Amino acid sequence: MGSLYHADILKWSEDQAGILRQLAAGLRVNEAPDWANIIEEIESVGSSQLSAVRSNLVQALLHDLKALAWPDAPYVPHWRAEGQVFRDNAAADFAPSMRQRIDLAALYRRVLRGLPATIDGQPPLPVPVECPVTLDDLLRDHA
Repeated sequence: MGSLYHADILKWSEDQAGILRQLAAGLRVNEAPDWANIIEEIESVGSSQLSAVRSNLVQALLHDLKALAWPDAPYVPHWRAEGQVFRDNAAADFAPSMRQRIDLAALYRRVLRGLPATIDGQPPLPVPVECPVTLDDLLRDHA
């Protein structure tokens, strides 16, 4: 069953779901569930969700920081709008157990490293060295 897992994850997942449904209904099945890969996939669901939230937070902070660093750039409305979309995406995927696994200071350091040296030939205005917002600020509805 492991080879199907690597060859066709969609078919594997459908087959495993069918086997688990039968077991849950108390029916006998001829094939044992692929427990090792099922466990791995369940763990990866949470990890992927956490990674998506972190990525959206980085993008939100980066867009907000560009708007702060280049306030006269014609792109500011676009950056602010995109930053809002990234915050909304982070908030939609956020789960309370993620709070302890999100190091906002580390994410902000990534943002600072990703800030361009210039935009349209202009250097940035000074930006905060430490993250100027909290996780709650980022996840709050800004609409």
